[in-house]
Amino acid sequence: MIILDEWDCVMRRISNWSEQKIYLDFLRDWLKDQPYVALAYMTGILPIKKYGEHSTLNMFYEYSMVNSAEISDCFGFTEEEVFKLCKDYGMDFEQAKEWYDGYHLISRYRGQRKEYSIYSPKSIVECMLRGEYDTYWNQTETYEALKEYIQMNKDGLKDAIVLMLSGESVKINTRHFQNDMNTFETKDDILTLLVHLGYLSYNKEEESVSIPNKEVEQEFISSIERIASYNTVNQTIQDSKDLLQALWNMDEETVEKGIEKAHREISILKYYNDENALSCTIQLAFYYAREYYQMIRELPTGKGYADICLIPRPRYKDKAAVIIELKWDKEVETAISQIKEKNYPDSLKDYKEHLLLCGITYDKKDKKHLCRIEKWIES
Repeated sequence: MIILDEWDCVMRRISNWSEQKIYLDFLRDWLKDQPYVALAYMTGILPIKKYGEHSTLNMFYEYSMVNSAEISDCFGFTEEEVFKLCKDYGMDFEQAKEWYDGYHLISRYRGQRKEYSIYSPKSIVECMLRGEYDTYWNQTETYEALKEYIQMNKDGLKDAIVLMLSGESVKINTRHFQNDMNTFETKDDILTLLVHLGYLSYNKEEESVSIPNKEVEQEFISSIERIASYNTVNQTIQDSKDLLQALWNMDEETVEKGIEKAHREISILKYYNDENALSCTIQLAFYYAREYYQMIRELPTGKGYADICLIPRPRYKDKAAVIIELKWDKEVETAISQIKEKNYPDSLKDYKEHLLLCGITYDKKDKKHLCRIEKWIES
């Protein structure tokens, strides 16, 4: 029985293909079809390197963050395990979930479908032992590694990063990734690598990626701070603290100007002329709100879906909940009216005494945003 940990260390440290091939040929000759090998078990970050579309070591049954199959619950701590650890160590589970959750793996085995929320063992162990929520994952993979990849603006990579920072998921094709850290033909190859490195979470059923949690999100923010092409994005994120305060103060003019600035300056957003783009703008412009709120898009209500809801996190119950309705080429009053007419506040009945209604519109012709903010008063 042969057990090889970090089998891909050579592949990650040596970029020369001819030298990589020598190593792969050695593994194949050593392990494949040999009578002395009862079982070979290898672990690493990267899947096995391909020759074109085919795997070099095709005798292995492979599991990865892209295809975890029946061992999905073995890729880290499960939610049940983290809940118990939080209870044992006197830590708040909701904060642990906010900081470290987000890797959702799906298992299909013998006709049964199971979905798991997986947490990084390194981060959870550090958090429990130190008694503090912080970024521990980056002590093993630095933001410099992330910076190297996200500044390659291949095929609209920057646009994909901006969308994910706004809270959206991005569709990708993982099938052409060559399973190394050097061969990138499209943005999908880079995004697939970031999945294997743990920077992104992959939804196998939707074939999409997203930023998994607060810990990793902070790594993205740290990285873009030093990349010139992300200056406007970084500035929008920095401005979001003041914009949130303006929302709390019901300062409509400041909110209008802040959203307009974000929509105008971030390239991927200014070309999208629909309510979906406006929603992405709002989510990025109010980035700092995630510290205090769970930001939910398309929240189901009795008579429709509220575009964006800001629901206070348990430790910030003193903050007002917010319902945001978005409109395109319509009067701003129609947004507020829709919130009331469709009884959206009923879906936030626990917050009715401390609830703000916010209507935001965008005029395609003059490219102006308007905002109305009201306190909810139940009639």
